[in-house]
Amino acid sequence: MQQIADLHIHSRYSRACSPQLTLKNIDKTCRIKGIDIIATGDFTYPLWFKSINEDLVEIGDSGLYKLKIAVDKKIKFILSTELALIYKDGGKARRIHLVLQAPNVKAVAALNFWLEKNNYNIKSDGRPILGMSAVELVKVCLNIHPQFLIYPAHIWTPWFAVFGSKSGFDSLEECFHEYTENIYAYETGLSSDPEMNWRLSALDKLTLLSNSDAHSLANIGREANVFELEEVSYKSIYEAIKNKDTKKLKYTIEFYPEEGMYHFDGHRLCGVRFTPGETKKHKGICPVCKKPLVIGVMNRVEELADRPSGFKLAGAPGFKKLVELDKIIAEAINIKSRQAAKVQTEYNNLIRGAGSEMEILLTKSLADFKKITLPEIVEGIKRVRNGELIIEPGFDGQYGKIKIFKEEEKNKNQQSVLL
Repeated sequence: MQQIADLHIHSRYSRACSPQLTLKNIDKTCRIKGIDIIATGDFTYPLWFKSINEDLVEIGDSGLYKLKIAVDKKIKFILSTELALIYKDGGKARRIHLVLQAPNVKAVAALNFWLEKNNYNIKSDGRPILGMSAVELVKVCLNIHPQFLIYPAHIWTPWFAVFGSKSGFDSLEECFHEYTENIYAYETGLSSDPEMNWRLSALDKLTLLSNSDAHSLANIGREANVFELEEVSYKSIYEAIKNKDTKKLKYTIEFYPEEGMYHFDGHRLCGVRFTPGETKKHKGICPVCKKPLVIGVMNRVEELADRPSGFKLAGAPGFKKLVELDKIIAEAINIKSRQAAKVQTEYNNLIRGAGSEMEILLTKSLADFKKITLPEIVEGIKRVRNGELIIEPGFDGQYGKIKIFKEEEKNKNQQSVLL
């Protein structure tokens, strides 16, 4: 059975996250978007864990959960969180984010109890900052339950990432020490894609995962993983990831990495955006303010890679790059906000008439859309499927821009829509 899984999102209790991120709203959004398995996020936060216990119920003994009020088992929740660790290792200050998946609520309760007992402030935020090492966290989790899944989040981003240029490591072994063998996966993050990660042979033995890290309902599923599972359970997902089973993890759904906030190097306030080559030419110094540039993901990949650009990893699952449907619609009718009423009207018309967002973006025939929506929107979906895009890479915390139409095309589209 095909299952599309987004294993890393946040709740309304995390900093800079939407108050609309409730379990009920997440379930509703997943039905619209076509996500089958969704992370709970933030399970260490007491009020959110209380909601998990009160509003969700385990589906049999699968280790996956559903809303108690749901009439079916279509949307499955997997217990998850992201933790921020700040500590010293190797004489340096380290700041990394790790994703955790837990096999059941009992294991989560035990971890939360241990953290509070040892004076870690898990009430500070949905994604708490803990003064503990990655080694200690892995050890604690595995002592509680051997099927805790722990892996690096957004592995390349400059801030709070295992390979981040600001406070990360140069290898997984440097970070996880003797527990490296217990790390089975890594998350690409929005600013990298599989091809970039294939350039580092040290990652070959791990399972590549892509998740949305959504801070709002609209961003759920912007990256995801497509599994083919005989049994839909936590154990089957855990084993597929642990064993790097390419028969079960078929492909990942990818954000265009150039759209990520840290793809290239630069200084946002100075308006400086550099490729790795340009950064090298300027010796890593901003030509405007004369301070060190924020080194992005592409540069960091170039630094650690032991394979050339374009290398293909034999036997690796495939991937498909997408642009979210509401972004396509907004671009097609030349409206800036994806939340605009006209955009949402067209979005809802397509969902009602053609199925979930994933079906529309991935599998449905373009001919199916022509009676439902505007020809400009159909053309936009076609161009995204074909990768016919104009891309301005992101840098230093500023998202990149993905353009589907040229400016003259957008103006013409807007005029035809108004007629």
